Amino acid sequence: MKPSLMLPAVAIGAATIAFIVGRMTAPSASNAAGSGSDGIPPRPDRPTAAAVQESAKGSTRSRPEALPRVDRESAAEEMVRILNGSDPLSRTQAWLDFVNSLGADEFEAVIADMRAKGLQTANMEAYALVLTAWAKVDPYAALDYAKENTGSPFARNTILAAWAQTDAEGAILWAKTNHDGDGANPWMVGVIKGLATTDPTRATQLMSEMPYSEERGRALAAIMPQMMAQGPDAAKAWIAGITDEQLRDGAVRRAAEDLARLDPAGTADWLVANPGNGAMRSMDDVISIWAREDEAAAQSYFQSLPSGDLRTSALRGLTNQMALEDPAAAASFLDRHAADADDNVYRQFAWHSFSQDPAVGADYIAMIQDPNDRDRTYRRMLDGWLRRDYDAASNWISGAQLPEKVDGYLQRRMTELGQREN
Repeated sequence: MKPSLMLPAVAIGAATIAFIVGRMTAPSASNAAGSGSDGIPPRPDRPTAAAVQESAKGSTRSRPEALPRVDRESAAEEMVRILNGSDPLSRTQAWLDFVNSLGADEFEAVIADMRAKGLQTANMEAYALVLTAWAKVDPYAALDYAKENTGSPFARNTILAAWAQTDAEGAILWAKTNHDGDGANPWMVGVIKGLATTDPTRATQLMSEMPYSEERGRALAAIMPQMMAQGPDAAKAWIAGITDEQLRDGAVRRAAEDLARLDPAGTADWLVANPGNGAMRSMDDVISIWAREDEAAAQSYFQSLPSGDLRTSALRGLTNQMALEDPAAAASFLDRHAADADDNVYRQFAWHSFSQDPAVGADYIAMIQDPNDRDRTYRRMLDGWLRRDYDAASNWISGAQLPEKVDGYLQRRMTELGQREN
């Protein structure tokens, strides 16, 4: 009977990958050689195991005697056995030993078997670890395989991230020469992810050269954890140095929530000192986090803000958080500051009130000025309320002055739901 392929995920985090990367062989001598006459580093043919091991003399990589393998089938069975292990620590160590035991000519077979058995989808970190190790031995072969056999960018970017840590120029060149078209280069995301840990300045430069795109957003997401790990002041200084306004706004939005958990007052001050789209779209989250910890302090800060987008954003965050606890009190606060409210404030207040008191939230949908936004919010919220508490929702609807189209829609929904009940 074959082992089950319904496997628990291998708990191998970034620290584990960093550990195994340190134990992998160094780049081959041909990869480390100088450029050819055209300035492009020569690409070696796929190296033999002997050539790779010769180039890696002095490395700690070895094949443990505890993991003898006779053929590909036994290696595949061993792989499944390890990933089926019940103890997370033992499973992780066994997988590290397994990956470290692979010869240069064995990676392709292991990856192919993982994919054939569906193991990579249930064990993405284990899959990434093998790709990372392969990249340290022969990135060209690893990328050739990924290019020919994988449809998503995950494998190639994982390989490029590992390669960039030891040979940035080689990884950058591959990313550039394997990208067609004028749009953002998806392979540069992997390079930037790898460089973020070893050369954040170069990673930032490469990111800044990318056009506005989903890929640039992914590159920013790859760099941000490394910058945040350097501390709030370093992260803020890095963001201030980004010259592209859209990119800087994106960095502000990504950083603000994490910074607010450490220092909500200081983060709010930082947003006020750096006005822009990023600050305006982040202030609500910062104030909401602050209000969760100290509602009085958050309210006091809101009161100190001048009229404008930041004050409106702060009102949104404050009333959202208040509505989760006491919708009636939040509604009273919102009424006293109606001059600072906009459609987004009222829409989000309605939704945040829904779990505690949907009637309070529904009352404020009428305050939304955009008719399409208002009617859409009515339909979505009241439809959900009918399914959650038909009697209470239908009673509210019967006493409300609703737009004609909304009322017609809800009457049909009440008929449908009433028939289901019967």
